[in-house]
Amino acid sequence: MKQKSIVTYIDKMAFDVELNDHHFTIDASEKVGGENRGPRPKGLLLSGLGGCTGMDVVSILKKMQVTDYKLTIEVEGEPEEEYPKPYKAISVTFLFTGKDLPSSKIKKAVELSEQRYCGVSDMLKKAAELTIKIKINGEEL
Repeated sequence: MKQKSIVTYIDKMAFDVELNDHHFTIDASEKVGGENRGPRPKGLLLSGLGGCTGMDVVSILKKMQVTDYKLTIEVEGEPEEEYPKPYKAISVTFLFTGKDLPSSKIKKAVELSEQRYCGVSDMLKKAAELTIKIKINGEEL
């Protein structure tokens, strides 16, 4: 099934984005003529990756009966120096906190998302080096 996003010019460097019946604004910084009214489009790729893999991991862990944890996902992109400055490297760090968390199940859930289920991850790793890290209560696996 195709997905459609409608991007409508507002003014200066701002656009209204309609996606899945939701509206939000994207904009540029003041430095390049925007008013900083919303996120930058390239950064939304990182947010999309975090959301996609996060939803996978939560769903997989629920099936594994792992439910008592907190999860934050940090996604960082390192752009090329020359225009159009695509990301050359993207790192995803899963930060889990909780008591008696099963590291083997968490590792398996993250691997399944990255290797099999997350379409955003699959697409971006074709364009940039993708690094995945997992930390449980501050300790890296």
